[in-house]
Amino acid sequence: MTHGTDGIDSITTYGTFGNGGGRSTEPEPQYSLKMFGEVVKTFRKRARLTQEQFAPLVGYSPETVASIEQGRRLPPPDFAERADSILDAFGVILAAAKHLTRRKGLASWFRQWAELELSALSLYTYECRLIPGLLQTAAYARTLFTDQLPPLADEQIEAQLAARLERQQLLRERPNTSFSFILEEHLLLRDLGGEHITRELLDHILDLSELRNVDVQIMPLVRHHHAGLDGPMQLLETPDHQWFGYLEGQEHGQFVSDLKVLSALQMRCASMRSQALSLDDSKSLMRRMRGAR
Repeated sequence: MTHGTDGIDSITTYGTFGNGGGRSTEPEPQYSLKMFGEVVKTFRKRARLTQEQFAPLVGYSPETVASIEQGRRLPPPDFAERADSILDAFGVILAAAKHLTRRKGLASWFRQWAELELSALSLYTYECRLIPGLLQTAAYARTLFTDQLPPLADEQIEAQLAARLERQQLLRERPNTSFSFILEEHLLLRDLGGEHITRELLDHILDLSELRNVDVQIMPLVRHHHAGLDGPMQLLETPDHQWFGYLEGQEHGQFVSDLKVLSALQMRCASMRSQALSLDDSKSLMRRMRGAR
């Protein structure tokens, strides 16, 4: 199966992208990203448009436009074409965007997932090892990066933390994207980093679960039947209604586009959603856990 805009084929690809404290887990600001952002900003100002005026024209939020112009975010696949047309940029924005797909140090499998995530219609995540990156607090994420082995330098920790917090804006900047999370109960009982970090984490997840586009379900400790025993997974639906998956291990990640594998992952995800606590019961459990701290 191919995806015309991103060059994704049926070959599974390996890397280390994901939710953990690992090496290149999030995209760090790159020179080419900053240059692309400057090009967009220059043509926007030439058109005498503010970010707030330009955002609805290009179909994204002002926050997303600001992140792109500041070089902190990969533009969605259709952003460059829309921006070039709206700003009458003579093809300059489109030309600048071509260099983003060839950035040194950014693996092809990561570009694929990151670009798809920015425009996804839905994103399903099951985690049994740690709280997913999109739901982490700064303190929880910092604990993961600090505990990373081999150890990370202070500047690496700060860079990865900033990138992770930036990525989390997806939850609020894409209200039409459906985010569904299934979390094992033991992740919230571990008290990673200490009780105060867990207390803040519970408050944060409960707050996010009130968003209309975010569902959080808890898989209870005792469950006689469990469809997720093969490990964590993510599933993503594109605007073209194609599905892709991501599986992560300790030292590698696997990008999945094979239809047979995706069918199995979708089957497991659907089963887990029925095996986990309901949305209301999950919130009630988290509130009780919060009150016990």
